[in-house]
Amino acid sequence: MNKKKAIQLVFFIFLLGFAWALMWKTFRVNQAGNLEIATKVWSDFAATIPLIRSFSLGDNFPPQYPLFAGPPIRYHFLFFWAVASLEKIGIRLDWALNSLSTLGFFGLLLAIYLFSREVFRKRAVSVLACIFFLFNGSLSFLEFFKKHPLSFNFLREIAQNTTFPAFAPYDGSHLVSAFWSLNIYTNQRHLALAYASFLALMLFIWRAAKKPGWLNFNKSLLLGIAVGLFPFIHLSVFIMMGIALFILFILFPDLRKKLLIIASVSIVLALPQIIYLGKVNSQANFFHPGYLIEGLTFFSFFKYWFFNLGLVSILAPFGFLLAKREQRKIFLPFLAFFVIGNLFQFSPEMAGNHKFFNLFIITANILAAYFIYRLWQHKTLGKAAAIFYVLVMTFSGIIDLFPIANDVYVEIKDGKNNDVAQFIIENTPKESVFLNGSYIYDPASLAGRKVFLGWSYFSWSAGYQTNARFELMKDILQLSQLEEVCPLLNQEKIDYLEIQNPTSIEGVKINYRFFEENFKQIYFSRISDISIYDVAPTCGRFLGHLQEENQ
Repeated sequence: MNKKKAIQLVFFIFLLGFAWALMWKTFRVNQAGNLEIATKVWSDFAATIPLIRSFSLGDNFPPQYPLFAGPPIRYHFLFFWAVASLEKIGIRLDWALNSLSTLGFFGLLLAIYLFSREVFRKRAVSVLACIFFLFNGSLSFLEFFKKHPLSFNFLREIAQNTTFPAFAPYDGSHLVSAFWSLNIYTNQRHLALAYASFLALMLFIWRAAKKPGWLNFNKSLLLGIAVGLFPFIHLSVFIMMGIALFILFILFPDLRKKLLIIASVSIVLALPQIIYLGKVNSQANFFHPGYLIEGLTFFSFFKYWFFNLGLVSILAPFGFLLAKREQRKIFLPFLAFFVIGNLFQFSPEMAGNHKFFNLFIITANILAAYFIYRLWQHKTLGKAAAIFYVLVMTFSGIIDLFPIANDVYVEIKDGKNNDVAQFIIENTPKESVFLNGSYIYDPASLAGRKVFLGWSYFSWSAGYQTNARFELMKDILQLSQLEEVCPLLNQEKIDYLEIQNPTSIEGVKINYRFFEENFKQIYFSRISDISIYDVAPTCGRFLGHLQEENQ
């Protein structure tokens, strides 16, 4: 092995180790068997864990969204099904999730390296592109210094920092967004794998553009099958794949037949998945220019993206201009993602468009890396400028790493340590539906059962009508007549009632006495004051009598 290959191998080992440490730092199972979830991912994992458990401990086929039982799932679930399959065969949950997450994140880093290496043929560009990905180039460090004025202690303040300097729109600000740090990949564990697959597709098409004979019919067919599976893996990335194939179909005439095969096969496979996922119920306008920018003007647009992209917004265009004509073509689909993300809204939450921008930024970083490489070829002044650019482009990312490294954990009782969840696992059918007693990390969700309405943000952002369901939940919990409650329970196919006293669900006044007097209590937890009632003995008998009276 020559020196260059040895250095490359060491770099790959570093990337793999980084990915492994990142995933394990944010989620693990402790010696007691409880879940330890970092506070930076605690909210998103309140949807992730129930989805995994619905496959590993529950029966969720055909798939439903486990926090909104009933309709078909409207969220790409295949990655989490794979994690659940590992847990189902006996692999502990943290090993199952973190292993696949690590492979996905490392796969993305490897894809960035190989794609940039294939296009520009320079290892230095590939290394820089990976570094710029790990340490985002936004100008959030300016926000850090607003809160921590420059002093002799600034290095210690960075190392001890526990909060992201900028986290718009969730921190009340509207400038630097929350989506550029690695926090997005620790929360959305399936995202890195999806991006890695996209870059792999682009890499194959680039190779075919250089050697048209390389992409034969069989390879085109396999690529079409791979792309066709993506609605269940990551629907947004599938949309981006479709956009990219269309643009490349125009740009590379010699590849049109092969690209048509890929597109045709993928559409045939994807269509049933898209039909199953269904249409998102959103009141938002599809045309929504400006992303998260308030008071959209040309000035506010350029200001927003300059602060969010940093020097990449300047250096990437220079890198694009320095690239050869054929090289520029392969980057045009990514530019389209930036335009589309700024013009249209694809989900109830506009912030969800970050997926378009994250992928755009990856390749903008590659172009910026190429420009810096070219700058380095000049004499002293060029090298000094290159070093300065690298430092500025990684400073925010370095600061953003410490809130993840310094994060603390929330412990969630799981398995035998959670008496309610354990009872549910051992005494209720796997396909059961629970009217849940809490929104977040409910025992029924941890046990793999579907719940009527989990935390509404998750279901709302997936496109479900959460307001109407909340009103139904209120009716069921507040009514006092069996002839009113049982038809609703039967209509919504609810098998069990899980009621906590006092309830943590806001806006609901539960009629505790009604349920105690009319429903069969099959379990009561003295630890959490949760009662579980079986619906069938009461409502089955009541509805049976009702039918007899009507005959």
